[in-house]
Amino acid sequence: MSTIYLRYLIKEDAAALLDIKLRNRQFFQPFEPIRDESHFTLAVQEQEIAGGIEAAANDQSYTFGIFLQATDELIGRIALTGIARGPFQNAYLGYFVDRQHNGKGYATAAVSLCVEKAFSELGLHRVQAGVMPRNTASIRVLEKAGFRHEGLSQHYLKINGAWEDHEQFAITADS
Repeated sequence: MSTIYLRYLIKEDAAALLDIKLRNRQFFQPFEPIRDESHFTLAVQEQEIAGGIEAAANDQSYTFGIFLQATDELIGRIALTGIARGPFQNAYLGYFVDRQHNGKGYATAAVSLCVEKAFSELGLHRVQAGVMPRNTASIRVLEKAGFRHEGLSQHYLKINGAWEDHEQFAITADS
């Protein structure tokens, strides 16, 4: 039995999501784009959740909260984005877990549950994720969840103000 579960985020989750982002702002910053101050407001979190609900309705992306089974506490977020259908059947995976819950296997469990949803419920064939080489904890999460390393993309994303290389990982339904 899993100690966490995933569910779609709803407007009522916005305050808890904002709390995680505010508490972890410095911890997350080395691995995220530079965000405008307005990002760290309840209104923007509500807008992002509403946008996620609309994107799911249009089969563009799916955003889930990561919740502790025992307390129903929101401890992170995981998303399948950039969904491509047709012959590709692919999505990009992104996630974060509140720092106070790191090292407990929750991220690995969330990735595994999300991949299961991607394949069984959404009919995707492939899920891929890019991780900066220095983010060894996230690389370990993907490896433990069964992702394979596919290579290095140089200057892949602008993170914290600099173009960063990313190691590329993927898993397929037939892996």
